[in-house]
Amino acid sequence: MMLANYHTHTVRCKHAVGSEREYIEAAIANGFKILGFSDHTPWPYPEGVTSGIRMGMDEIPDYTETLVKLREEYKDRIQILIGYEVEYFPKYFDKLMKELRKYPLDYIIQGQHHVPDEVDGFYVGTKTDSEERLEAYVNLTIEGMKTGLYTYLAHPDLINFTGDDDVYRRHMSKICEAAVDLNIPLEVNVYGFIDNRWYPKDRFFKLAKEYNPRFVVGCDAHNPNVIRQPEGHPGLAEFLGRNGIEYGDNVVNIVSPK
Repeated sequence: MMLANYHTHTVRCKHAVGSEREYIEAAIANGFKILGFSDHTPWPYPEGVTSGIRMGMDEIPDYTETLVKLREEYKDRIQILIGYEVEYFPKYFDKLMKELRKYPLDYIIQGQHHVPDEVDGFYVGTKTDSEERLEAYVNLTIEGMKTGLYTYLAHPDLINFTGDDDVYRRHMSKICEAAVDLNIPLEVNVYGFIDNRWYPKDRFFKLAKEYNPRFVVGCDAHNPNVIRQPEGHPGLAEFLGRNGIEYGDNVVNIVSPK
């Protein structure tokens, strides 16, 4: 049985539903012993820039206070961890981390949605056959991994590259090598099975298995109903099996970003 899920969102990201309590109750009902909240991080963007897919910097106190209270309330039933899903945006990263560290913070996971950032870059989930974009995604992702601040790499195959397989392998293998060298788990993202997204993909995980990194299953829950065991998600168990991915209790070593 999977005992832990570290990838859980809240309504503050503007595209999730349900209360924190509902996520916690769903985790308990499905046998989880650890539930980590890792909502999309806010960013200290320039004045006038507002993101439609994440909380604002002014919501950090409420996010933290809500989870601190629930962690205490549920401490005898489940372990609650406080984290964020954080891209590596060099232009804003240090300023963000300085602010996040003012509050209780257990961990962060890396989810590289944009390159080089959300303000001046591109969304990596947009279909592309550009080797330049693929290489830029890989290089920035690895640069983030090397900070040593992330507990794991979320949806490593988020880049929606539709080009040549040899080109894909040549660049994406570098992420696999970095995951091994830096001992950073790669996430099999459950959310892709919810609405038939382009990830997780065999193309990446067959490649990754050749390097034998550590893997973690992340529910990426934007709805409490998503916090279920693998057999509760059609196609997930089969995907894990054909790619030789063993997740065990799914408990990972938490890296403190303090």
